Amino acid sequence: MSKKILFAGALVVALAPVGAFAQSGGGAAAGATTGAVGGAIVGGPVGAAIGGVTGAIVGGLAEQQQPKFRQYVVTQDVPSYRVQEEIRVGATLPASGVQYYEVPAEYGVSNYRYTVVNETPVLVDPGTRRIVQVIR
Repeated sequence: MSKKILFAGALVVALAPVGAFAQSGGGAAAGATTGAVGGAIVGGPVGAAIGGVTGAIVGGLAEQQQPKFRQYVVTQDVPSYRVQEEIRVGATLPASGVQYYEVPAEYGVSNYRYTVVNETPVLVDPGTRRIVQVIR
């Protein structure tokens, strides 16, 4: 039992730089991977699933950056795209009719784009058009 705890501790220490990268804007994919590995160590398969979701969220804007980013979007006078569906993480935006914009480098999420849906700024993975973060 103590060998498992020692191994888990060593693995967490070894993964710390990867976790720091994910939190500094490494993206949802890196955050999800790090979270899943860390969760698997602590809680097995269920921990891996929970850690992966939590890690993916870390890849977006930090909570304290959101008001500043929201204000930035307002100053850009970006048109709002209307949808009937609920705006939520994981929803896919249509292939046409939506304009995506680069996120300024100061926010550290260069792998995403932003747009405005139903008057709400969202971060989007440009490859899949999936919403990765809703900025409230």
